[in-house]
Amino acid sequence: MAAIPSAREVEIAAFLDANGLAGAAREPLAGDASARRYERLCKADGSTLILVDTPAPAEDLGPFIAIGAELAAIGLSVPTILASDVERGLALQEDFGSETFSRLLADGADSWPLYGMATDALITIHRGWPEGAARRLALPVYDPALFVEQTRLFLDAYVPAALGRSLNDGDRSDFDTAWRMVLEPVCTGAPSLLLRDYHVDNLMRLPRPGVKAAGLIDFQSAGWGPRAYDLVSLLEDARRDVAPDLAGAMVARYLAAFPETDAAAFRRAMAVLGAVRHARIVAIFVRLALSQGRRSYLVHLPRVWRLLEAQLAKPELAPVAGWFDRHLPPAARAAFVVPETP
Repeated sequence: MAAIPSAREVEIAAFLDANGLAGAAREPLAGDASARRYERLCKADGSTLILVDTPAPAEDLGPFIAIGAELAAIGLSVPTILASDVERGLALQEDFGSETFSRLLADGADSWPLYGMATDALITIHRGWPEGAARRLALPVYDPALFVEQTRLFLDAYVPAALGRSLNDGDRSDFDTAWRMVLEPVCTGAPSLLLRDYHVDNLMRLPRPGVKAAGLIDFQSAGWGPRAYDLVSLLEDARRDVAPDLAGAMVARYLAAFPETDAAAFRRAMAVLGAVRHARIVAIFVRLALSQGRRSYLVHLPRVWRLLEAQLAKPELAPVAGWFDRHLPPAARAAFVVPETP
């Protein structure tokens, strides 16, 4: 007996039929840490499209389309949206192929040109993002308060697993205070679009000239905040080691494009924002393992802890490092083994 299709599958089938794709072959694609799903649709003429399936509430599909339009307007490559049903979280978009930067690197491609393209894309964004676009798109503002709020996931997901208990209100308040102290100096200056998940898994090589050769595919959760965040996201990758000389050269490449920028202050901002990102990623990976059984991300925990510890050793992170020293002994850090869930 044939399986009865789910309500979601019925919605997808109706969406495909409405767009002349009822007979297209469907091939599931690997996803990410989100709940979104992607399928490659193969049409009878051999051309392909990507089906984006964003489960309810489909809050990020609208922003993806709107932000993508702004990025395209300043000369960057984003997938063209061919059809969408934002209310149901479904879209058809241009197929950028399979040459993610991460796959190319795994196959032995030279890392320097790829990271150069990625850095140049950030330069293009930070030079050309239109005035007023953040307000028009109602982007969340990544100020110290929002960053501190996001670091609390570390308290909620990682600390109880590592220590076997939650922290009291005083310890949690001290955590907030320490992060606020280090964040306030680096959230000043001219902000720009903050993509938030900018790394080689979310970049694709395209046969296009110049900066258009870097295809951007994940920006639906973008915000407005410090320019250093996306560069440190690219160069301190949770999933792969980036050679120090390459990372240093890309920072220099970026700063050369903005000679008015205080280079020392920018590097301090990278350190603080890198620590924010690493602490949150540690928590996300542990939460995925414990709540969803998705343990594949745990292989990256030692790397993320190394990156976090390297930032905590810098003077600009002293208040946060002090909190970690008081509350998380070494055995509760990189050496901590996440237990199996029943």
